[in-house]
Amino acid sequence: MEKGPFSVEWLAQSSRSGCRGMPGESRPKGSPLQTPPSVPADKPRDREAAERPSPEHEAESGGAAPGRSRTKFSAAQLEELERSFREQRYIRAGEKRRLAALLNLSQSQIKTWFQNRRMKFKRQTQDAR
Repeated sequence: MEKGPFSVEWLAQSSRSGCRGMPGESRPKGSPLQTPPSVPADKPRDREAAERPSPEHEAESGGAAPGRSRTKFSAAQLEELERSFREQRYIRAGEKRRLAALLNLSQSQIKTWFQNRRMKFKRQTQDAR
């Protein structure tokens, strides 16, 4: 009986031998396992993770994603966005294009505002219970 990909026999053998290849892939006997190029062979992942600042630390330092600052919406923009949100919580493509042109914002800013507003709405309704 042939051992198919990810069969019980193949999984048992691969866990014993430490094989990390896909089923059907062959590597020469005795060849070392390759480390992904993104991780240096002499630097364990744990140490690499410890050197990165934690998300809490980034939030404390006020560091936003490089290259993009926080958008401050004008009162007129917020009024129009809120009016549109009251009509429909999920924005359609045509309405997104219309609002982006009208408010001089990008479509991704409109989309993100609606996502954030839905989360705010969800928190408000859950807190009211």
